[in-house]
This record gives sequence, C-alpha cells and structure tokens, in this order.
Amino acid sequence: MNRIVLGVEYCGTLFRGWQSQAHGATVQDVLESALCEIAGVPLGVVCAGRTDAGVHASHQVVHFDTPVERPLTAWVRGVNAHLPDGVAVRWAQPVAGDFHARFSARGRRYRYLLLNRPQRAGLWHGRVGWFHGQLDLAAIQDACGRLQGEHDFSAFRAAECQAKSPIKTMRCAEVRCFGKLFVFDFEATAFLHHMVRNLVGTLVYIGKGAHPPGWVDELFQINDRKLAAPTFSPDGLYFRGPLYEPHWGLPDPADDFLDAVLR
Repeated sequence: MNRIVLGVEYCGTLFRGWQSQAHGATVQDVLESALCEIAGVPLGVVCAGRTDAGVHASHQVVHFDTPVERPLTAWVRGVNAHLPDGVAVRWAQPVAGDFHARFSARGRRYRYLLLNRPQRAGLWHGRVGWFHGQLDLAAIQDACGRLQGEHDFSAFRAAECQAKSPIKTMRCAEVRCFGKLFVFDFEATAFLHHMVRNLVGTLVYIGKGAHPPGWVDELFQINDRKLAAPTFSPDGLYFRGPLYEPHWGLPDPADDFLDAVLR
C-alpha cells in the first residue's frame, strides 16, 4: 500500500464545502471520483482542514492510500483531467505511512480578503468579503494584537463545533491594507469551527467604531458566543494550508498567487 500526498486548490463558491455529502457537490466528492478514474479502484482522502461552503483553499493538503502504482504525473495531470472547473491538484508526493494530513500538522494558516468601499464587489464577486462603511485600520491592528497567544476562543466558536477544547494558541493575527482591500492573516495551532469568520466579524465591528479594541479582551473573559459579532461572510476566506515539520519534505503552503497579488 502506498501513501500519496496531494496539494489541492479550489474555489469554494462552486462547492458545498469540503466534506462529502449525499448530494455529491463537495470538493471531497469530486476529488475522490477523479482519483478513482486514475486508480481504477475507489480511493478515500483525508484532508488537513475541512472548509465550509463558499470558503476557498489555496493549499489544501490531502493524503490517500492506494494499492496501485502510478507515476506522480498521473496523480496531478491525470486527476486534473477528471476534475471540474474550480478545483485542481497542484502537486503530488509519496510519503511515509505514518504521515497524516490532519494529525501531522503543527499549525494552520488562513487569510481573509475584505473589500472596504461603498460598492459591493463585481470583478471579485465570491472571492472577497465586503463592508461598505469606513474601517479604522489602527483600531483593527490593535485588536489583532490582543488575539495573539493562548486563549479560550469560546466566544468565536460555532455552536456545532466538535473540537474537544476551545483553547488554542494564535501565533499570528495581523491585518494590512492595500488601497480598499484589507488583508487579514491568521496562524494558529488549530482553529475552531467558524473561528476565523467570527474573528473577522468582531474585528469589523471594532473597525467601524461599534466597540473599542479592548472588546477582544472582554470577549475572552466572558467566553459567550452570543455577545460577539455575527459570523462574517465565507466569500473572502482562504485556507492557506497546514504547517508540517521539515522532515516530511512537503512543499511550503505559502500560496504564490495570493502572495504575488498582494506584494
């Protein structure tokens, strides 16, 4: 049995999330179907981080076990030939049998793109979030600094979250502004369900002046999801990939397209 790792990117607007469902319109469903075409037998995949409907991934990582031998090009170009528009395999690599796409990760990264102007997005519809009112960058940056470190993120956790603990370590929480585009970057040991979208919603409330930056500290003390801001749109959220120890020899999850656009 061979264990293969794939780097996958997809546009979440075209799918009902990552995880396989009865209707079949998920990224996992179309990827497993394409892999079956190449392998000639059914193959199941395990991903590094499940994404909801409308959420994109620039560097999703998945692994699968296969009893058949195929060149790596077959797992990339061959699989891509059987995938629908909006999802593509970027690379394939063999890996040791004790590697696990989810449990071997030592961290994950997300980026949220937010268009801040009176008019909604046209060209980037579905690819960016949007807020019409003016946002205070300095206030949002202050609040981001308060998110870093180990905290109980219960105030930013979806009711249906199945994580065993709400305590996570936020290694990076920052925001930059490129003209009318706010770019939020988050890196943590792990994330709770809807955590990034809930954080962005709270930061937008702070940016529009509804609350001071210190509201973040209050929410950490209260730990009540109902008192934080509403969950923000999935449109601008990108899963930028898991982080693994170097000995696995996998490509860096930093996305060349997103990084190049924002330089």
